[in-house]
Amino acid sequence: MFWFGQQVRGGTFYQMGERIMKKLLAATSAIAVLSVSTVWAQGQLSLDGKTIGVAVVGTQHFWDREAFNGATSRVEELGGTVVAVDGGRDNQVHADNHDVLMNRGVDAVISILGDGAVEPKFEALQAAGIPVFSVDHPSPHVVNNTTSDNYYMGTTIGRYMADAMGGAGKVAVFNAFENSLRICGIRTGLWKYVLQDYPEIEIIQPELAEEFANAPEDARRQTLDLLSQYPEGEIDAIHVGCWDQPAIGVVQALEESGRTDVLVTALDGGPDTLEIMAEEGSPFVANVAQQPRLIGQTAAENVARYFAGDTLLPQTYVEVVPINGPEEAKAAYKELGYGEIN
Repeated sequence: MFWFGQQVRGGTFYQMGERIMKKLLAATSAIAVLSVSTVWAQGQLSLDGKTIGVAVVGTQHFWDREAFNGATSRVEELGGTVVAVDGGRDNQVHADNHDVLMNRGVDAVISILGDGAVEPKFEALQAAGIPVFSVDHPSPHVVNNTTSDNYYMGTTIGRYMADAMGGAGKVAVFNAFENSLRICGIRTGLWKYVLQDYPEIEIIQPELAEEFANAPEDARRQTLDLLSQYPEGEIDAIHVGCWDQPAIGVVQALEESGRTDVLVTALDGGPDTLEIMAEEGSPFVANVAQQPRLIGQTAAENVARYFAGDTLLPQTYVEVVPINGPEEAKAAYKELGYGEIN
């Protein structure tokens, strides 16, 4: 039974290297899955008798909701009882919800996202002997953090974008969260690191700051303003540094203005943005998809492994899916279980 502290619901070397990287990632993932599956097959993976608190920063966004559903459903499948709290996309409310879970006397906490406000809460839970397992939030006060390989995501989207631009031109970037959220810092920082090898690509200053609430509409308005400042031939690409919801508005602005000269790249690979990428002639040319439900499920399994006496590494990385062009968008859409795009 769920209880919510707030409202409920809320042929080149490069190509060879990339193929090798994909195989290594697949092998790593397979090893991780095999490890978990082996324990499970032996009947040792269980949360029977355990009450697990699941704190999520919000459930409005696809990624957040999928990670939350993956964590809660897996806890229950393993026999545990879930106490869930939803921060309604308010980072401080999300942090304070950890106090609620401590007062409820849960056996462990899975914490999904959040900013630095959660750190003292994690520390308090740790001091109280309640282990914390984070999702997309590395911390010295957690047993383990489950996340995508953000290093690979940042470098891959940098290479894909640079290749699409022909290694030269001007790019604007939406980058509101690089300094406040660690995962965004990694992704955007490594995107910039890759661009150091492309001296003919210029990042337009100042960078743009998207809003989380109503992100597509906010990005649409900002992009229309940007396009008025940079007429055709003076800007070549727009990148969203940490996620992909603003990219929906960026594409809308390009369509409204009749601009076909600007490419779009972003990260996350949710079903809505993959559908846009799959359209013929779409300016949205590259993405790297995550598997949020699998991330949530893996976090729950790590809790069970911890109680089974397994030693966990500080970070568990879940495989991501690089997407370059419309055909790969269609293939990823199917691979990730979102259905078929004809």
